[in-house]
Amino acid sequence: MVLKTNKKAKFENKRKLVTKVDPKSPISEQYRTIRTNIQFSSVDQEIHTLMVTSSGPGEGKSTTIANLAVTFAQQGKQVLLIDADMRKPTMQYTFNVSNTVGLTTVLTGQENLNRAVRPSDVDNLYILTSGPIPPNPSELLGSKAMKAFFEKAKEEFDMVLFDTPPVLAVTDAQILSNQCDGTILVVNSEKTEIDKATKSKELLVAAKANLLGVVLNNRRIDSKNQYYYYGTK
Repeated sequence: MVLKTNKKAKFENKRKLVTKVDPKSPISEQYRTIRTNIQFSSVDQEIHTLMVTSSGPGEGKSTTIANLAVTFAQQGKQVLLIDADMRKPTMQYTFNVSNTVGLTTVLTGQENLNRAVRPSDVDNLYILTSGPIPPNPSELLGSKAMKAFFEKAKEEFDMVLFDTPPVLAVTDAQILSNQCDGTILVVNSEKTEIDKATKSKELLVAAKANLLGVVLNNRRIDSKNQYYYYGTK
């Protein structure tokens, strides 16, 4: 039974990382389109730090940011993907890396960034998992240590991407959003309620986030019930 479960988990992770396993697919092309839109979204300032969030759980934010990270790495950029969802981290499963050290151990001074980062099996893409779940995620994200971490990460990598908790669940995303160059909100076409998406946007804007746009996830566009990802400014 365990073997079957592990096989299923590996299959699910491969399916989520479509830009890695099937880079020529229409879905991968949509992710590259989103990447291009991000790169052209700011005339005055190049995007170096990007945050992806959603209104609620299960809307596809972690899948979206993982695939975006792969597409940036495929451009030859040195990319750091950070699991800043310290409450329900998932990045260790997606990339099959250890979570014994990560963002929390770096912020609390137990480990330095270079030793906490893990290489992935995608060229140029590095992973920083959440680390052990702390009792005070919001305080860590708003700390002086986090500001210092930002500066260090930007020195070491071309692109730094943060996966955060949903906006309506906790304040973590709002705290982090005004520190990032840009923010993307993921909505699920079959799940996200309009009023919740609107409220999420209002909270991010109130937090002075640079909201670059919305990714509409799980939109059915043909009779074969295939799903594509669609980005809009």
